[in-house]
Parts: sequence; structure tokens; C-alpha cells
Amino acid sequence: MDGFVRTKNHSIRKLMTHTKMPTKHLTGISPYAVLLGLILFSSCNEKQKDNKYPYQNPALPVEERVSDIIGRMTVEEKVLQLDMFWGKEVTPMTGHEATEYSEEQTAKILGTTSIGSIHDLYPISAEISNKVQRYAVEKTRLGIPVLFIEEGLHGYSGKGSTSFPIPLHLASSWDTALVYNVGRAIATESRAHGVTMILGPVLCLPRDPRWGRVEETYGEDPYLASLQGVAMVKGLQGSDLKNPDAVIAEPKHFAVHGIPEAGSNTSPVNIGEREARSSFLCVFEKAVKEGGALGMMAAYSEIDGIPCVDNEWLLTDILRKEWGFKGFVLSDLGAVKMSLENHKVASDISDALAQSIKAGMNMQFYDFEHDQFMEAFKQALNNKSLSTADLDRAVSDVLRVKFLLGLFDHPYIDPSLTAKVFHSEENKSLALRAAQEGICLLKNDRDVLPLKKNIHSVAVIGSLATSTYLGGYANTEDVGVSILEGLKQRAGNSFTINYEQGSSSNTAQPQSVLLQGAVNLVRKSDVAIVVLGEDLSVVGEGKDRANLELDENQMNLIKAVYATGKPVVAVLFNGRPMTINWVAKNIPAIIETWFGGEMGGLAIADVLLGNVNPSGKLPMTFPRSVGQIPFYYNRKPTSHHRYVDESDTPLFTFGLGLSYTQFEYSNLQISPARIPVNGNTTISVEIKNTGKVEGNEVVQLYIHDAISSVTTPVKALKGFSRIALKSGESKTVRFAVGPEELSLWNRQMKHVVEPGTFEVMIGSASEDIRQKNSLIVN
Repeated sequence: MDGFVRTKNHSIRKLMTHTKMPTKHLTGISPYAVLLGLILFSSCNEKQKDNKYPYQNPALPVEERVSDIIGRMTVEEKVLQLDMFWGKEVTPMTGHEATEYSEEQTAKILGTTSIGSIHDLYPISAEISNKVQRYAVEKTRLGIPVLFIEEGLHGYSGKGSTSFPIPLHLASSWDTALVYNVGRAIATESRAHGVTMILGPVLCLPRDPRWGRVEETYGEDPYLASLQGVAMVKGLQGSDLKNPDAVIAEPKHFAVHGIPEAGSNTSPVNIGEREARSSFLCVFEKAVKEGGALGMMAAYSEIDGIPCVDNEWLLTDILRKEWGFKGFVLSDLGAVKMSLENHKVASDISDALAQSIKAGMNMQFYDFEHDQFMEAFKQALNNKSLSTADLDRAVSDVLRVKFLLGLFDHPYIDPSLTAKVFHSEENKSLALRAAQEGICLLKNDRDVLPLKKNIHSVAVIGSLATSTYLGGYANTEDVGVSILEGLKQRAGNSFTINYEQGSSSNTAQPQSVLLQGAVNLVRKSDVAIVVLGEDLSVVGEGKDRANLELDENQMNLIKAVYATGKPVVAVLFNGRPMTINWVAKNIPAIIETWFGGEMGGLAIADVLLGNVNPSGKLPMTFPRSVGQIPFYYNRKPTSHHRYVDESDTPLFTFGLGLSYTQFEYSNLQISPARIPVNGNTTISVEIKNTGKVEGNEVVQLYIHDAISSVTTPVKALKGFSRIALKSGESKTVRFAVGPEELSLWNRQMKHVVEPGTFEVMIGSASEDIRQKNSLIVN
């Protein structure tokens, strides 16, 4: 009987925990009486559930639902909503993807309280994520659903997904509609697996190409990055977050993370507020205000001595109060922990969490062990370094996103959806078009390209010609079409293609033997295509470089091939601008291909063979040497690059990209040519294809504020238009210009348009201006 009583008491206490009945009411009362009362209470409670709590009512406004559920949550339940769990904690995982479900592991982690999110799960199908979600919704006290958060910068990072070109390559297309469609494809493939949030896009402006994460960005310019970022956010989040083809977008890294000291990832950022607002914060602002982004990742780094995860001015004053952000802020992996262990601005875990939550943070990203995280929160609440209101605010932001996603009302995904949308023919075609549009022709002396019809043999040289690397944050188990394979597929029997490695850092064979084999092949061929650039050991997150030159083996190779006297094409396969001075001076044809995703090799072949006329434009400046860095086109008037041992010009300018045809610019018109400070005008220019083949041109509008109260760039991109023209065809391109394009942050840190003269420049690149005129603002 005693054993029975103990069992019943255990059951009673468990039920008490669920119903929040205070323990003191049990004193002196028979456990059987209490059990009977709890059974009756539970029956009433179940009846109330049938009628639904307010937070379970989809007809109510989201804010009412959030407020109601917050009032029902224990401290433990609230804290767990701010915690992220690793996929392998929830399900058995031996590889990158979760292939099976474990009720036991899920129950151990979720218990009766649910959790905030799960990362690195990559369910092989929606059936697995549905089972985890079903446990959260049906077997925890309040039924709070879980967020499944994964990577997807240029394709959902699960096995078998469609891999699009890296963001820097997408930026080279200068095609916002294309980027939007890529975002839609990523969202559709992700949500079909139950994934509800993607960690991207990266909206850092990489003004230091030594930084390893340049490949993840949309380039150096705030205007271009803003438009591409908004397109990606809108593509990811779709028309309605409740739809099974939409995910939460999470721009990163907030903020000013792309100019770390010495180009070294996570290093300090030293910048004034005006420059931060003018060039860096504005990209995120558009993602929030225009894109509607509901996620945000705080950067590892510090700005002016304050870690971003602890920066109230950044996370609350600007992000929430100025921009109206309604989502939640996620730590970058371990960023809060860095405040304690690296930045040294916190005394213990509790202090670190209290600082970040009060500043505006919401969710940790593997910062601390779960038990430590819970205890530290309780400590912060007990010692008043964190208030209940602070905790409730942080939790409300996370829950709001879950309500907006419709997870409380429709938590499960149709498992049959994956077969319909995953790696579809439509998405593969989109990946090919994206790869084609982002290839930049940088040099084409003597019209070496496209390859002539009368050639009989082509020598493909360089170990990177066989690389199937997809770019950073892609699924590592999938591969793309290599450049060599792409050429073979596209050329068919048109001519002979032979390959020699030429050089390698991963072979026991002497470099001299590899080099001689390449030279011998080139001598027997009509033309040589040499692939140069970076392998995955020197590019990507945590792979910052002290120099940007090609390695010695590659330089020896390209020089030896050039010495044969045969026509040579250099194909760049890299994730950042490089200092390729000798190549730029001596090799007649150069194309920048970045990392083109799964269809990259086919796209490169299309450009080399003339099946596609190249139309990409550089989203970053190529310096001549590391000593010139930072070197970006929209520099301030006194930002010079005058050295006794180096030129003062870049190697390749921002916006550069040649074509197999030519475009003529004429008849620049500004109407009206004089406007008030709150006025608008239309700038138009006529573009004609004067060459023999059809082509696409990216027309670029730059503006310079002649006299202003604070210094402004010598030129700044304020508009662009991608147009297709047949041979001999003309089109008029129009740009709307108003306060947004003409404003600055004045000496009083107000965003205003100042009266004066604005120089208007239109051209094919930042240093290839074809038409100029002036706009008067008074």
C-alpha cells in the first residue's frame, strides 16, 4: 500500500506541475482526496481546452495570442523558448541529415515544456520533422511548436537540394527578379522538409577581400546589396508565412561585420555612427522595412568597444524602435559566450546573458550548455540583473514569429510535398540561368572569346577545372558540374577536349612533371583554357588571407602556358577578388566565374562557346595589391591610394563586365532638372546595341552630391537596370530619383536632403561613365 501511495503521490505532483497548483495546499490532506480533486480539476481543464485558450484561437490577433500564452508560462518554459538545441540531441544522427526519429530522445529533450528551436537537424523528409513537431504540440503542457532552423544561403543545405551560385555570384547578375526567384526556390525546398527558418541572407559589406566570408555577401555597395537583400528576404518569406513554401529570413551579421580589423573574422570594427548608418546599417534597414525580415543574427564582433550582442543602441534603439522590427534576434554561434570569454565584458554566464537579453537579444546559438543556460537565467532574475519584463519581452518575440508562421494552427507539413518541389527541373533551370547571368567577362583582347568555330582542339588546364565545389554553406555531400565536364557536355563532338592538371598541392607527383605535361598538351592544342583561383582550403568562413595572390604553382603554370604562344583564356574560380596583376596584363581573355553552384560548369561552357553572351558585372573592386585595401569605388574625396611602389587605380573596377557586343549610350535627360528637397525627378538615357549579336547590358546610375555639410562619396550607385537588346535595337532606360537617393546624414545626425547641385553619371561601370548631367535641388 505504501508503494501505491508513493506512486500516486508522484502522479499527483506531476499533475500538479502541469496545472500549476501550489504544493503547500497538499499539507495534511489525504493523497486520495487530492487525487480525486485533481481528476475533477483535470476534467474541467480538458473542457476548457476544448473551448480553447485565447492563444489557441486563430481568429484572435497575434499580439493577443502572444500575451495570453506568456501569462500561462512558467519561468522554465519561457527560458527554454530562448534556447536552441542541436539536431543530434533530438534524433539519432550519424551524418549531416536526420534519417530516423526517436521518441525517447525527443521526449528527453522536450519533456513537458517544449523548446525554442532545433538546428543542424536537416530531416531527410517532413515525416521526421512532423514527428518531432507532433511531440511538441501534442505532448507538452502548452503545445508550443518548435522552430526548425537551417542554413540556406544559396540553396537549402540538405542533401539533394538545388545548389544555386554563391551570393557574390548572384550579386554579379544585378538581377533582383532572379534573386527573388532563387529565394522562392530555397524556401520551397526548405519548408517541404519542415524547416521554418533560414540563416540568411548575409548583408555584410565586405570592404576587405582578405575576409574569408566575402563569397557569402552581395558585394561592397550598399545600394546593390540592399536591393539584392530585399529580393532574397521577400523570396524566402513569400506572400504568406503560413504557406508551405515560406520560411523566416534571418539577415546577418548585424552589424558592420564585413570590415573586421585586418580582414580577420570576428575582429573589432572601428567606425563612426554616420558612416555606419550611411553605408552599412541601411542595408539591414531595407531588409526589415521593405523586405519584412523577421529574423536577425547579431554579429560576433564589437563596434566601438561594445559587442554587438550587448549593444542596446543597435538591437533596440535602431532595430526595433527606429525600424519597427517585430521578429527575434539570434546570437551568432557562440557570440554571447564571447562576451564572457573573449570580449571580457561579463563576469559570468548570468551576467553575459543578462546584458545580451536587456540589449535586445532573444535566442542563444549553442552558447552555453542547456542546464547552464537555465540556471544562469534564474540567477539573473533572482539578483534583479534581469527583470521578468525583460524575459517576457524576449520570449514574446520568439512566440510572435511562431504564430506568424502558423505553427500553432497548422504545425505539420504534407510529406508528399518534397517529391513535388525538391530539386525540381524548374529549380535546376533557374540554377543554370543564375550561373550564366553572374559570369563576368573582364578582358577579351583580340576577341579570343567566344571560342571560334574553326578550332579543333582545346587544352583545359588546372586542377580547379575538375572541382565540383559548390561554395560555402552548401550541402557538402552534393557536387556540381565541373568546368571540364561542362565543356565536354556542351561541346559534344565539335572539337577535342584534353585535360592536364598542371599543378596541385595535393599530389606526390613533382610539380615539374605536372607542369611539363600541361605545356606539352597546350603546344598540341589550338587554344588553352586555364582555370585559376581558390580551393576550399583557403576560402570560406574562418579562412581569412594575408595575401590575395595566386599560389606559386598556379603562377608558374599560367606563365608557362602563356609562353607557348597559343591563345589563352583564364577562367577565375574563386570566392573573393584576387590580386592577379600578371594575369590581367598578359592573358588576353579573362572571365570571373566565382562559385556557380551545381550548374556552374555548364554555364561557364555556355559563355566560352558563345551559347550565352556574358552579362555579369563585378559587385566588388579588384585591388592590385593587399596594400591598397580597403579599396572600394564609392570612396570619400580624400581617400587616395597614392604610393611610391603601387598604382593608384584598381585592377578591375566595381560594375565592370564586358560583352560579346557593344552598347552605345546617348540622350541623357533629367525631367525636371530642378526639384525641391522633397521632390522627385526622372532620369532617362537611350541605350543601343551597336554590335552583331544580342546581349544584355546593366545600365548603372551614379550620383555625386557636389557640396554638402558632411563629406560624401565621389560617386554612389543609386540605380541600375538590366536590359536585353538585339543587334541594332535601342531602348530608353528610366530611373526615378527622389529623397531616398539624394539624402545624407547631416551634422545633426538627421537624414535629410540638402539643397545644391547633384552630378548625375550613367555608364557601363563605375569607371566607365558614358553620360553626365546635373540636377539642381533647392
